[in-house]
Amino acid sequence: MTGVIVTGWSVLSSAGIGVDALAGRLAGAESGAVAASPGAGVGHLYEEPLPSPNGHALTDFDVRAQLGRKGTSSYDRATALAVVCCQEALREAGMTVDDTTRKRVGVVLGTSLGSFKSTSDYSRETLIQEKPYLVNPMLFPNTVMNCAAGQVAIRFGLRGVNVTIAGGALAFLNAVRYAGNVIERGYADVMLTGAVEEYTPHRAWASHLTGATTTVAAGEAAGVFALTGPQAPQWAGPRRSARILAVTTGYGPGGGEQAERALGGCVSRALRRAGADPAEITTVLTCESDEADRREYGPVSQVLGHEPRRIMAKRLLGECDAASGAVALAVLLAGTGGTAGEGLSLLTARGADGAVGAAIVKGYGDADTDRG
Repeated sequence: MTGVIVTGWSVLSSAGIGVDALAGRLAGAESGAVAASPGAGVGHLYEEPLPSPNGHALTDFDVRAQLGRKGTSSYDRATALAVVCCQEALREAGMTVDDTTRKRVGVVLGTSLGSFKSTSDYSRETLIQEKPYLVNPMLFPNTVMNCAAGQVAIRFGLRGVNVTIAGGALAFLNAVRYAGNVIERGYADVMLTGAVEEYTPHRAWASHLTGATTTVAAGEAAGVFALTGPQAPQWAGPRRSARILAVTTGYGPGGGEQAERALGGCVSRALRRAGADPAEITTVLTCESDEADRREYGPVSQVLGHEPRRIMAKRLLGECDAASGAVALAVLLAGTGGTAGEGLSLLTARGADGAVGAAIVKGYGDADTDRG
């Protein structure tokens, strides 16, 4: 990919729904986005026991209040978050979706494995129901990983490329790279690109038992960005917020030092592809959650030759797994008035298996309408 432009975006997180909610949370946070937050009480959300009384969930989220009753009764939580977020992103982009444009608008969403709760609940039904295992067939669509992306397309009548990428911690960066390739090859003019992760007992326990939430509580989020190319038509949105110049991924078998070297390589390749000088990187957004953790920030600083400002979105919004990258970009944009500010920023990601990735984002401080 040669770079994609963000014309509009939105995020659903523990801060609330939309750009303004996140900007408000950041405005009250110490040092932009690095102040640690314990989350809110989540015990009332589910009857099942939870590993912690606190979590970073949208505790008052009501999909019917956002979309109405029609068509939403079968949504699981991940699907509901994704559909509402896409609705907000389309609105923020000022995009016109009608019979002449809908074939040129696609969707790509990142995830870990879809809705863990929906899959688990369906499997449980096959074990506890009386023979011949009379499982409610309405439960099945939510067990498919591409359910959320499919429902987005159905809801808004989008007939372009529709993809779900199960990439774990790298899901969002993989989604951006995929979207960039689709746009560059002319298969779509706009890709609604993002990632979603729901808060449920299943995810909370999975994060707890794997040690992913030792420093921050489990969270949920959906982040979606309307991406287009430099020569996109006017209906794709009248302004630009930022440009993602390059995305690179790599793998360090076994993690540890090999993963750190692989991440350094990703940063070097991203700089070359973006034609950027390391000194231009003023901010790094990592998936770390502890000030002492430098597994991403260390290799990045070594390659850059200096230590830029580090933002750790997880400290404020929790462990959002596949949606962490989307949340990080949203934090960058929301913290600078809806754009990425002036200069270049670097997003990094690292998975437990040694997968790593990096993306370079150019800010447009004026958020103007020039797409050049």
